[in-house]
Amino acid sequence: MPGEMNLQKLLTALNPELNPGEFVFCLVESVEKAFSLEPLCSFQEKEGITVILPRAKADETGMSYSLIFAWITLTVHSSLEGVGLTAAVSRALAEAGISCNMVAAFHHDHLFVPLKDADRAMKALRTMSGTSH
Repeated sequence: MPGEMNLQKLLTALNPELNPGEFVFCLVESVEKAFSLEPLCSFQEKEGITVILPRAKADETGMSYSLIFAWITLTVHSSLEGVGLTAAVSRALAEAGISCNMVAAFHHDHLFVPLKDADRAMKALRTMSGTSH
């Protein structure tokens, strides 16, 4: 089933979900190292490979990180071709003074916000989608 592309439909159906746990961004030097960590997500850049890990996994393996994040999933099935969702979500969180790192996956968009701002981020997302639960 293709994802939703209509921005208004996406915004009213965001249904953000706060995933349990604490997450961190770390840098590793090889694909093999990244794979061995079983990351939630990885991305290869010229400077190295970024991995998103549960904080406990990073601590257990001695990985360094600078900030602890909460992970929020927008459970609406968004299309990778949709226009405006990232901008709208970023704007709502920026207006609330919350930094956000977004990851688009095949079915959903995932937000990583500073752990201390998780509740405020959820409130901002629910407000923008017109829900209050």
